[in-house]
Amino acid sequence: MARHINIENERETALRASVAELADGRPIALPTETVYGLAADATNPAAITRIYETKGRPQFNPLICHMADIAMAERYAVFDPISRKLAEAFWPGPLTLVLPLKPESEIHSLATAGLDTVGIRVPQGFAGDLIRRFGKPLAAPSANSSGKISPTSATHVEADLGSKINLILDGGAAAVGVESTIVKVEEDGRVRLLRPGGIVTEEIERVAGVRLERPKKAAAAIEAPGMLASHYAPGATVRLGATSVLPDEALIRFGGIAISGEETARIILDLSPSGDLAEAAANLFDYLKAADASGADTIAITAIPPHGLGEAINDRLSRAAAPRG
Repeated sequence: MARHINIENERETALRASVAELADGRPIALPTETVYGLAADATNPAAITRIYETKGRPQFNPLICHMADIAMAERYAVFDPISRKLAEAFWPGPLTLVLPLKPESEIHSLATAGLDTVGIRVPQGFAGDLIRRFGKPLAAPSANSSGKISPTSATHVEADLGSKINLILDGGAAAVGVESTIVKVEEDGRVRLLRPGGIVTEEIERVAGVRLERPKKAAAAIEAPGMLASHYAPGATVRLGATSVLPDEALIRFGGIAISGEETARIILDLSPSGDLAEAAANLFDYLKAADASGADTIAITAIPPHGLGEAINDRLSRAAAPRG
């Protein structure tokens, strides 16, 4: 059973215990504004291996490396002008930039899956303070078994990985609720969206001054986390764009709009009765877990608007509904 420490009530205790675990090469569960992460020293190959083992994650899938600030990030990666502008505008926050590694970078190749680039993010709040105290970047994918629903609370982490790690830091419910947006600036100045997330693409385009390029089809090569076709998946089958509910299906709807047959649903959850996409994003993974726990074989999900944070929500739902290999 993992030790739980509440970071609001026992902040200094949490920092000291975390540094001790990280220094010994052991992963910890760490709250961030997006989702809870499984964090370990990004320069220590044994620690990174433990992340992959704990999650059951394939080692061809790279990990995001979290930094305390831009100055720390510059020690490991090379910034082009557009990436620097984006970092200054959105860090700390839910934006990951894929950048070329510096030749002398101490980030281990296990964290980057052998790529010559690295995904870097500067998280808000406690996570950033911990990285500053530890003095090294933390590789931190979501703190869940690979391919499953991402955790947005310490309770989620305990239910999934509590027997596999020593320390879970409890920071309450994640404020954003979906993972970071991932972008990559190419040498010719094109800016590619690798994964929609907690920063809406319209805001990134405003700061970058260019349109984001979206992939026309599924990527053949994995350049960043969250690009696998099947991901964020509950045990139940996921059915998208539902306009009616079959008996005993779980229903996740949006905007307070009732649909045909919902009186026969096993459970009814509304991501945001008022139609607020930020509220829907914050509730998404928690509601997927609750629908899955209802015992339904299928989770029916109504349409979500595709704009703003709806792009990230629909991305996660399409991967949750994808055929599983």
